[in-house]
Amino acid sequence: MTLTLASVTTHTTHPAATGAEPAQETVLSGPYRALTFGIVSTVLLVAFEATAVNTAMPVAARALHGLGLYAFAFSGFFTASLLAMVVSGEWCDKRGPLGPLSAGIAAFGAGLLVAGTAQDMGVFVAGRAVQGLGGGLVIVALYVVVGRAYPERLRPSVFAAFSAAWVLPSIVGPVVSGTVTQHLGWRWVFLSIPVLVLLPVSLMLPQLRRLQAGDDSGRSWALNRGRLLFALALAVGAGLLQYAGQLLDGYALIPAAAGLLLLVPAVRRLLPHGTFRAARGLPTVILLRGLAAGTFFAAESFIPLMLVTQRGLSPTLAGLSLTSGGLSWALGSWVQGRSWADRHRGLLIRTGFLMSAAAIAGAGLALVPAVPPYAVAFAWAVGGMGMGLTIASVGVLMLGLSDPDDTGENSASLQVSDALGNVLLVGFAGVLFSVVGTGTKGGFAAIFAVMATIALVGAVVSGRTAKRHS
Repeated sequence: MTLTLASVTTHTTHPAATGAEPAQETVLSGPYRALTFGIVSTVLLVAFEATAVNTAMPVAARALHGLGLYAFAFSGFFTASLLAMVVSGEWCDKRGPLGPLSAGIAAFGAGLLVAGTAQDMGVFVAGRAVQGLGGGLVIVALYVVVGRAYPERLRPSVFAAFSAAWVLPSIVGPVVSGTVTQHLGWRWVFLSIPVLVLLPVSLMLPQLRRLQAGDDSGRSWALNRGRLLFALALAVGAGLLQYAGQLLDGYALIPAAAGLLLLVPAVRRLLPHGTFRAARGLPTVILLRGLAAGTFFAAESFIPLMLVTQRGLSPTLAGLSLTSGGLSWALGSWVQGRSWADRHRGLLIRTGFLMSAAAIAGAGLALVPAVPPYAVAFAWAVGGMGMGLTIASVGVLMLGLSDPDDTGENSASLQVSDALGNVLLVGFAGVLFSVVGTGTKGGFAAIFAVMATIALVGAVVSGRTAKRHS
């Protein structure tokens, strides 16, 4: 690759040697402009697909007479993406990010075409799985591109742009998807996106080829078969746990036990040693990504249900109460991208966790009749700001703690931690809801209390992101 550790170091230290002029360089400066537009456009399309497809999915399932397989359209995407994340990390470290990024975009588009032309629900689920493969390849490769193509001082700005790219789709995605579904048909929600992929690919390709041209490491092309087997076990185990969560009887224990037997050794092998005991440095950074994502989204998944069943809001108003979180997430990510933020990464992450804990607890206050339901929107604005500070800062720290040859593997670990945090904590929230009381105030209160507590644990652990000085 053109930007090895040596060249990144040159970019990073250059301002001290030549004055202030290089420090004025931004992610939109000449050398980075096309690449920045390309990768942000890719994130924008992935974000739009995620929000738009969720809106069209119920209509598609009914049209294909496949409501019984509805949940598998989501779990198939997720399970395949877990496998692809690990493959992408290996692939990036061996041969650079161009291959997995190109293959991922192609698979993502192919999956959309398969789903959009499906005549039965089985084919539709298969298309969603192909999309998951593409999404997993792409997200890890994008992190590697950021680590190798941008100097360290510009990476926070790139992650801020990633967060900003989610804002517009989160607001207009459901509206656009609903309009297209109603007037043109649900298939066009899937079939229109592959055409749009051509723009980011054309913008990124020249820069990615130059990045790839410098890879003269001569390392073996063969991927690590052991890691691939563990990745397969991870995906299957996670899929079994999700399937168990959909069952409502004692038979759920069988797939749950099988899933755990596959998942536990795979996770121990695929995440950095010391992750679950919060060893200093990279292991803690990886752990915090899962804690942040899992607690926030576990709480978020139950907020609309709480507002509908306990406060009588319409589904539309209940969903809109979460929009503030998307807007403030982008703001928090922008804040961590300021020049002064690199000196305070640990503090930003701790602050983000505290804000998230306060938001989750604040959302729970909406269970009290005297508290107006719109207070959830204010609480979630605080939580979104905290997530913007945390998630982007964790990504910056991960790249800073990674050797160039390990960027792909560590990026994959970060994404795996994120996904597993969602699966395990959302699943645990569902168990709490059932045990304490489905649809009761006590069930909702238990979820918010536990997730806020785990977020506070994250705030405490955040002090271990820096390596101990010898």
